[in-house]
Amino acid sequence: MNAIDATDRHIKSTDGPPPSLLAIILDTNPHAWAHLSSILPLSKAVASLLVFINAHLASGNANEVAVIASHSQRTHWLYPTPTLPTPHSTSTSNGHDANGTVPENANKYRPFAVIETAILSNLTTLLNSTTASSLSATSTTQISGALSTALSYISKSHIRHSPVDPTINDHSTITTPDTDGILGQQRVSLTSRILILSVSGDLANQYIPVMNAIFAAQRQRIPIDILKLAGDTVLLQQACDATGGIYMAPESPQGLLQYLMMGFLPDATARRALVLPSAGSVDFRAACFCHRKVVDIGYVCSVCLSIFCIPSLPDSKCLTCDSHLSLSTTLTVTPALIPRKKKKRKRGPGESATPAGSSTPAPGSGTPTHS
Repeated sequence: MNAIDATDRHIKSTDGPPPSLLAIILDTNPHAWAHLSSILPLSKAVASLLVFINAHLASGNANEVAVIASHSQRTHWLYPTPTLPTPHSTSTSNGHDANGTVPENANKYRPFAVIETAILSNLTTLLNSTTASSLSATSTTQISGALSTALSYISKSHIRHSPVDPTINDHSTITTPDTDGILGQQRVSLTSRILILSVSGDLANQYIPVMNAIFAAQRQRIPIDILKLAGDTVLLQQACDATGGIYMAPESPQGLLQYLMMGFLPDATARRALVLPSAGSVDFRAACFCHRKVVDIGYVCSVCLSIFCIPSLPDSKCLTCDSHLSLSTTLTVTPALIPRKKKKRKRGPGESATPAGSSTPAPGSGTPTHS
């Protein structure tokens, strides 16, 4: 009857793909970008990233994006801006007002201009606030903090975009009333993913928080994509493999825009029908909890499964759970690796038991006679 008397005419539903949220983590480590300045400056990388963001937003009207900068000692929001800048009407070097307003431009789509203004302004503020003392303190980047921030924002976006009624089970859509009491747009579940543009090297000192973030993303089924422009790290390969993301480490980062558009533009819905690039062999080595070094062979606590590179710990206690360990008295040498036994290869159908080149005649063949 609702379809006959048009009672449900205010209910709007879409049959297209679900909206996609893309959380981008941009590694802004000044030490790493200084080494890449001759090949790929940061300004060109940001320009390529803006084109990629515009393509993601143009793929769907309901698509969303969030950009987080992973700096030396902290993380910084590039978009959306959590707090409004100071309302002073001064002009920046990019031609935008410092109070966050976007100048009118008939040649640019306004949503694209808003995102470009916010990212460039916040990135300029971040770089100008970086001091020499903060750069000398550490040469790594805060990937763990950026991952935690991205996961928190994704979780909040899921709650805000698709509220779930605890009394309803297995319902992907829910109709919510508007402010005037009329049923409005049906809210569809949001698909999300994380893309990391990494230029830093070893992240073994952040092994524990990064692994916690990986497990959280794996539990929420959020793929973590990695575009490795420089350096090499074990944790990012493991993050991509555990969450089902895409890992790419191009030899030359000059074609950044091509890698972004061809490898990372499809969302989780579109990837089901595509052949995704493979990361190849993944290094599953872990970092020790005592010195934060990637080890091949380590010693594991039997209580909390913490990994240590040396058997002699202070007071023979685990550094994580404070349990008493007896490694220093019972195990003083490095354990030996037992070689794996070679299995005999099974013969295929029609394959002779005698190896090729042997002079032994095959069974059933008679002795040649001379006439």
